[in-house]
Amino acid sequence: MRKLNRREFLMSTTAATIATAATGFSATSKQRVFVASNTAEGIRSFDWNAATGELTDAGVAAKVDMVDWICFSPDRKYIYAACEVDSFNGKPTGELASFRVADRKLEQLSGVNSASKGTCHCALDHTGNVLISADYGGGSAASFKVTDGKLSQVVWSEHYTVHGPNADRQESAHAHFASFSPDNRFAYVNDLGGDMIHIYTFSTETAELKSAGAYHSAPGAGPRTLHFHPNGHTAYSMNEMASSVDVLKWNKADGSLTRINTVNLLPPNAPLPDPKEAPQGNTGCDTVITKDGRFAYFANRGTDFLYSFKADPATGALTPIERTGTGGKTPRNFTLDPSEKWMLVADQNSNNLAVFARNVKTGKLAKDGKKMDCPTPMCILFN
Repeated sequence: MRKLNRREFLMSTTAATIATAATGFSATSKQRVFVASNTAEGIRSFDWNAATGELTDAGVAAKVDMVDWICFSPDRKYIYAACEVDSFNGKPTGELASFRVADRKLEQLSGVNSASKGTCHCALDHTGNVLISADYGGGSAASFKVTDGKLSQVVWSEHYTVHGPNADRQESAHAHFASFSPDNRFAYVNDLGGDMIHIYTFSTETAELKSAGAYHSAPGAGPRTLHFHPNGHTAYSMNEMASSVDVLKWNKADGSLTRINTVNLLPPNAPLPDPKEAPQGNTGCDTVITKDGRFAYFANRGTDFLYSFKADPATGALTPIERTGTGGKTPRNFTLDPSEKWMLVADQNSNNLAVFARNVKTGKLAKDGKKMDCPTPMCILFN
């Protein structure tokens, strides 16, 4: 290999330094990725190579049972986990756990009871002072005060009672997802069983929530998740049971949501998946929006794919691009890496992570991805 002269060496070194300063990490550096696992292994860790799009298994980060979701504090010093266990501390509830991130490792700080069984999601407000959990099995939500990464006992809770028309899937309420408005004045809880999104005001000092209304989806749609567009006035509600997305206007004055239109993820007369592999048929799952608001992606399970869309940065209006197979079964969660050049998918029922190259100009995903074994992956989080 030819040796660089002094001028060439200085130029290459300067270029690398500028690239690192601009992106926050170098092309050759490795970043820690945490993955929630719905097993006794809890939270697993991987090293991410942004230059090659490769993951390297780094072992178990935290041994906590049946983790469905993990999220960071705003300062990224702490991680919070929703654990779908049948009982905790002798009570028939799930668990919320918190961890300090130290040297890319996790040190548990607290573990508290949720409001009921089936704890599947948790979200932290923008100040890092309030955590909300959602319990699918128990149809409830709860709030917790956060102090130096530690969780209080339940401050507020509500057990929902409304249920939808589908006797198999909506026999009772099923809280599935919690989120906060862009201005941090309102909190939202998606209730798949009740075909509604509950809206609340809340206190960052006490973590108390107060009802501020609700958004109602089409009967039997099953709203699962809610994500806000960077434009600050559009939101996307993923309907699990209908495999569709409600494009919503967020009203800043009162926190209400108004439907603009609904986008179907499935083509007309779409064939049903193999009932042995997907007994519930096709179900919508999750949403990813690029930082500049120009593209949005939605996951569908049963027929397992990501659906890519162009998004109007000003209005949030969606224009379809194409569907891409996820490389596995049941995409529970997916996310872009910090460079947004790669899409990572957690394929729950095939026990793997998949990585797809992404064209940042067109938004298109590569047809084939790289795979990494991971037991029952549920949620992917970059450190």
